[in-house]
Formats: sequence, structure tokens, C-alpha cells
Amino acid sequence: MRPLFHPAIEDIKPEAILYALSDPERVEIFAQIVGDGSSGTCVALSNLGGRVIPKSSLSQHMKVLREAGLIRGERQGVEMRNHSRCQEVEERFPGLVRAILSAYGQLPDAAKAGSTA
Repeated sequence: MRPLFHPAIEDIKPEAILYALSDPERVEIFAQIVGDGSSGTCVALSNLGGRVIPKSSLSQHMKVLREAGLIRGERQGVEMRNHSRCQEVEERFPGLVRAILSAYGQLPDAAKAGSTA
């Protein structure tokens, strides 16, 4: 398998984040990864709000989020585990991700209470 591309934190651009989070379905996927506080598997993420996301669409959404620097994907056996890079992104662009998630009404409860998204 090909290695996954993860940009270094200094290579992350705000326009890539804005593009990645311009799609409401990607915002919902990302908010679920952030809100879990754990790793979201693709299987768990394929069923959002009672609707099933096709595997091909989910793969594309995850690629966009990963290449924008918002998540880090790790292969563990046959599963793909996805972790939020919010802390790193928050340090580079303070308030950006929080503002976008808030605008969509997808701000996780932990972020509402005052911790970073």
C-alpha cells in the first residue's frame, strides 16, 4: 500500500482548510472525529446521521481532510484510524477551525466548554 500524505504543520494553508470544510458532509465527518476524542474508523464514519456514505465518497472526503492537514490517518491491520490534528492547527491558526465548526453548528461539546476543538 502507498504511504498516506500528511502535510507538515508549517505547510498547512488556511485556504486548504477552508476548502476541506466547505462541504457540509466533510464538516460532519470532521466534527465526529473531533468529538469522539478517539480515533474514528472509516466503518464508524460511514453512517452519519442515519444515512450511509458510500465507501468511495468517504475515501475522497478523508483524503481531502488529510491533505488539508486536519486529520492524520493510520493503518492498523485492515482498519484505517483517523485522528484529529486540531491542537496543531489551532496553534498555527488560532480560532479558525472553531469558527468554521461553530458556523455549521457542529462544534463538539468539549469545544463549547472552552477547550480547543
